[in-house]
Amino acid sequence: MNELIGRVFSFETQEFPSRSALYEKLATEGQNPKALMISCADSRVVPEHIMQAQPGDLFVCRNAGNIVPPYSQSNGGVSATVEYAVVVLGVRDIIVCGHSDCGAMKGIANPEALGKMPVVAGWLKHGHAAAEVVAECYPHLEQAEKVRAIAMENVVAQLAHLRTHPSVAAGIARGEIALHGWFVDIHAGNVLGLDGESGRFVPLREDRTLPVAVAQTARLAYDAPLLEAAE
Repeated sequence: MNELIGRVFSFETQEFPSRSALYEKLATEGQNPKALMISCADSRVVPEHIMQAQPGDLFVCRNAGNIVPPYSQSNGGVSATVEYAVVVLGVRDIIVCGHSDCGAMKGIANPEALGKMPVVAGWLKHGHAAAEVVAECYPHLEQAEKVRAIAMENVVAQLAHLRTHPSVAAGIARGEIALHGWFVDIHAGNVLGLDGESGRFVPLREDRTLPVAVAQTARLAYDAPLLEAAE
């Protein structure tokens, strides 16, 4: 802990002075983040570090298993964060980011290990769809690969939950919000992105088009008749 406290002093004496203009702008003009990232709370996965983000670039929500509970009228920190990011901050890109060797995904794969953590077990029920997909569609996988598959399918499941949130659903329908599913491979040091067209995770590369789970394209199910001009 003393080491971490020492870094606080370093922030005050070195980091803040070197970026005083940026912090002054953020303090006076407010924040205008480019994206909302919902990631796992795992200490090895730091969204700002992965994206090389500056202060003010990212609006971040972290929790065990990068979970996004389906929308409901009950209050929840993730739901409130999503709503605020979309309605108040006008975020147009939302990233759900999972990762390799995820303890939460290991818990989903082996729920018996969660016996002494009822709160965690209850929270991870939001990822059970991923476990069911893997059980039905990847029955041949060994444990390590099974956890990796659950982590990726969990990103897909949480993106589906995200679309149940009214502010997100409306933004997608208007063509103003894009959804991204990412997977950070801690062992390889790379990031995979979910391609909405193929349904597969592919590497993010500078010389390739960025894979997007749900693109910013207006989608209206009802072909509403145009109102005739009043005579």
